[in-house]
Amino acid sequence: MGDLSGPRTFQELPRFERGWTFLYVQQARIEREEHGIVILDERGIVPVPVAILSVLMLGPGTTVTHGAMEVLSENGCSVLWMGEGGVRFYAAGHADTERAANLQWQAKAWADEKRRMEVIRRMYAMRFREHVDPSLTLQQIRGREGVRVREAYALASRRTGVEWAGRSYDRGKWRNADAVNRALSAANACVYGLVHAAVAATGFSPGLGFIHDGKRLAFVYDIADLYKVELAVPIAFEVASQEGLDLEQRVRRAMRNAFYEEQLLTRLVPDIQRALGLRADPTRALVHEDGEGLSLGLWDPEHGLVVAGRNWSEETNRPAAVGVSPRGSNKSVDEAS
Repeated sequence: MGDLSGPRTFQELPRFERGWTFLYVQQARIEREEHGIVILDERGIVPVPVAILSVLMLGPGTTVTHGAMEVLSENGCSVLWMGEGGVRFYAAGHADTERAANLQWQAKAWADEKRRMEVIRRMYAMRFREHVDPSLTLQQIRGREGVRVREAYALASRRTGVEWAGRSYDRGKWRNADAVNRALSAANACVYGLVHAAVAATGFSPGLGFIHDGKRLAFVYDIADLYKVELAVPIAFEVASQEGLDLEQRVRRAMRNAFYEEQLLTRLVPDIQRALGLRADPTRALVHEDGEGLSLGLWDPEHGLVVAGRNWSEETNRPAAVGVSPRGSNKSVDEAS
């Protein structure tokens, strides 16, 4: 039942300050009891007053009855199906009463070129942890980000002694990739899973990305990039430096532990709100490329969708478009911002 060795009553469970309460459960059975639910495992029964629960996260080994799902829906509680410790996101069920305010705010910011540029600059400022000069073009900002990522890889390589020859792997020949590239992909997938859960649970759209564009998880990639250099890169290199089988499994466990230690769940929702220009509400927590023919790119106000997966610190020419025309006017980045 997750880690319930600590709080044993619902009143003790940490909550989002403005009503968002996340409860993660694994290796247990969930049943309906009158107008609430109960969680059962070999240690006993924990009653949950579902009327004040906003999000129930179901981990591996969890079974839930039809009656429990009915009462969760009646009380407007979202249900997420997760991997162990929240490192995967599989599906979500939302109640019909969910408000659309967050989605509407995101959509308006995404559709307005000036506001979209403001969000993009804010996201990069959050990555750099410093003010972004408003005179910089988007291509120049991407170049700075490329330098930051390249230096993070180099630093992790020096610290761990793992040789780094660049980010490269073939999904069709996964086992041919070197250990550190496979570890990076596994670590990134863990970040995507937890971010996707937070985006879905708070009513934002995973597909309306600002920096990334063209895929159903574009916004997930935007938010995940706030944490990948901090968490995924050092952990991937550290695990790759160790001998042993089941590399991906060891990466997932290390990432799961890092999520708890760094309290990532407490940061996700406020960071999403801050990036979109909303007031960031403080929280306390409980405990790639998809399909053929889909193009993941980076949004550019002048050139539409430009190539992702490129280190823009090494790009000296105009961005290479990937086949999508820009929306709206042809204003420059400076004019748009």
